[in-house]
Amino acid sequence: MQCQLHAAGLCYSCQWIDKPYSQQLEEKQQGLAILLESIPVEQWCIPVSGIEAGFRNKAKMVVSGSVERPVLGLPIKQGEAVDLCDCPLYPDSIRNVFPYLKQFIARAGLTPYNVERKRGELKFILLTESRFNSGLMLRFVLRSETKLQQLRQALPWLQAQLPQLQVISANIQPVHMAVLEGEREVILTPQDALEEQLNHIPLYIRPRSFFQTNPEVAEKLYATAREWVSTLNIHSMWDLFCGVGGFGLHCAANSEIKLTGIEISAEAIECAKRSAASIGLSDIEFDALDSTQFARSKHQQNIPDLVLVNPPRRGIGEALCEYLSEMSPDWILYSSCNAQTMAKDIHQLTGYRVVRVQLFDMFPHTAHYEVLTLLQRIAAK
Repeated sequence: MQCQLHAAGLCYSCQWIDKPYSQQLEEKQQGLAILLESIPVEQWCIPVSGIEAGFRNKAKMVVSGSVERPVLGLPIKQGEAVDLCDCPLYPDSIRNVFPYLKQFIARAGLTPYNVERKRGELKFILLTESRFNSGLMLRFVLRSETKLQQLRQALPWLQAQLPQLQVISANIQPVHMAVLEGEREVILTPQDALEEQLNHIPLYIRPRSFFQTNPEVAEKLYATAREWVSTLNIHSMWDLFCGVGGFGLHCAANSEIKLTGIEISAEAIECAKRSAASIGLSDIEFDALDSTQFARSKHQQNIPDLVLVNPPRRGIGEALCEYLSEMSPDWILYSSCNAQTMAKDIHQLTGYRVVRVQLFDMFPHTAHYEVLTLLQRIAAK
């Protein structure tokens, strides 16, 4: 993949972009093997990849420059702002929206926030696209509510230019820190969630809920989890750190599995419940709780056949590893966005063997990737 921004030394987000993609995959697989070299792995599956460019469904843009000439991209460095509107990671359907957003910023009088001076209102623009229906969700991250009325009044023009805009919101983030969003979200449209579909499973994305940025590879990841679980004798499962429910819903749909999904984000849980209702799942429970605290309170009762964990980069941690080891479910399915913390966690899960490992390249041209690992409890002799 060619990128003029990288070639000009303006953006270094894709640190591996100069490597042939086949080499990137090979090095990622080798790195994963090194991390797990002290752990016996019964089956290494072939790495899964997708397209090399235009794969991102979400753009996170820092807003800088002036209200008349806004710049969408990276924070100002050495006095200059870097515009990422031509980044080849975004599909044309997203890149074509940016010119209208720049015009809108000027029309609405949304002064870009200046970090050094601590002045201005508009900090970030977040844009998410649904591959299912090409709908868009647009979020404006503002320093305060000062410009909120101006934003509302100017929206009809933007909606006329971009009829695919389905969800629009303003997030209020008053803190002068490198924090992406605040606690207050103001929905500016009748619709509050963007519908996506992966493997014919409807998934809903609300402004503050997490969703994978590479839907093509995410679809393969969920399908693989469903395939692996379908070969096991599973009647009940927990989906911890479940987000909007992608893994659990894939595994429970068209099966007799009793599903319990746990996620600390109440907004994500509402999305998961909406998905479950739309596909007619009844033997299911989603709760907005801390996954570790939930396991701690439940590990002596109603032990599920399988526990699926999909933690953030920090991993599941020592406490949850201890609780899972005590619970001893027959199977643990670990989806990780940080193989280093996953390897550390697996070392702390006592009484389990690694049955299968597969790498999913969700982040081409970087050293990052996702991993799906299946562990089975070792039966007592």
